[in-house]
Amino acid sequence: MDAVGQKLLDVAKTQLGYTEKSNGYTKFGDWFAKNVDEQHDSYFVTAPWCDMFITWAADKAGVQDWVGQFASTPDHAAWFQKQHAWGTKPEPGALVFYSWSGSKSITDINHVGLVERVDGSTLHTIEGNTDGVHLMRKTRDTSDVVGYGYPAKVKVAGHEVPGTAAAAGTAAQQYTPKHSAPAPSAETILRDTPPAARTATKTPSAAGHDHNPFAGHEAALSGLMAVLLCGSLALAVGKTTAAKMPAPPAVRVRKRGRHHRTALPVALPVEVTAADLDAAEASTIMMPALTLAAAAEAEDRAFWGKIADFKDDDELAFWSDLHAAVGQPTKTESPVSSPARSYAD
Repeated sequence: MDAVGQKLLDVAKTQLGYTEKSNGYTKFGDWFAKNVDEQHDSYFVTAPWCDMFITWAADKAGVQDWVGQFASTPDHAAWFQKQHAWGTKPEPGALVFYSWSGSKSITDINHVGLVERVDGSTLHTIEGNTDGVHLMRKTRDTSDVVGYGYPAKVKVAGHEVPGTAAAAGTAAQQYTPKHSAPAPSAETILRDTPPAARTATKTPSAAGHDHNPFAGHEAALSGLMAVLLCGSLALAVGKTTAAKMPAPPAVRVRKRGRHHRTALPVALPVEVTAADLDAAEASTIMMPALTLAAAAEAEDRAFWGKIADFKDDDELAFWSDLHAAVGQPTKTESPVSSPARSYAD
């Protein structure tokens, strides 16, 4: 069975019994004039319609590229020959071309139909414009057959033959529903998260004492914070504004060089020589602890500022309450013991 021809037969069977109107009008000729003929010539509305019926059926079956669009049977047969899809062996699903004169020349073809079944030298077909006005099944011998067109043998660039396993495999590879994308993994979420959101930073004072307002609560809240942050970050990944937010720059350790020299000369301590200074120019010196603390606090402030867009989300509504509760100074703490922080609502 020709795979494309089977689709044609499925459509053709739904039209069995159709009869042209008294003036020769057919819906197939009308459709051809409006949709295929570039000039929209009204001639086709009442013209012989055996081939226009097949063109119509091919369009309805979505296989017009393999069947062709013709009203002229000689031209249609020549097209199959040019496509290397022409032969003399009857096959279900093939187009069969007849010449009532008995000629075997393509130029003498008078009629076309669809082969439904083959019994030896007998063809069972579905044909339009037969017995004058009907679309019906016919039984014919092969004596008047000029040849057969095999739609499934037509090569269409970039497409597999419809109805074949190869075509089904290609469709499965090309079609991916938009809703089927897998959820992002934890590694992907953490990789795309700004560094400030992944690191809990303590703010030491100049004296080196820890004044973190979460001191004493970290052990109890570490699990809760992890769940909260992961949930918040998963929500953020799903929102365009958060997904496109650039990560804040990482805290950098500045390297002292010639551009850090003071404008005016200064007196060197007794134990320091000019050679010592030259040797120290190329070395990396950590910023003072107080500078690191200020940078960390700025980084922390940037993180809270960037999630301000989610202030109305129910998933984060309790965060402010939790922070307000654990951020209150205890009886043993001084109200000014920790640096002031500004959190965006």
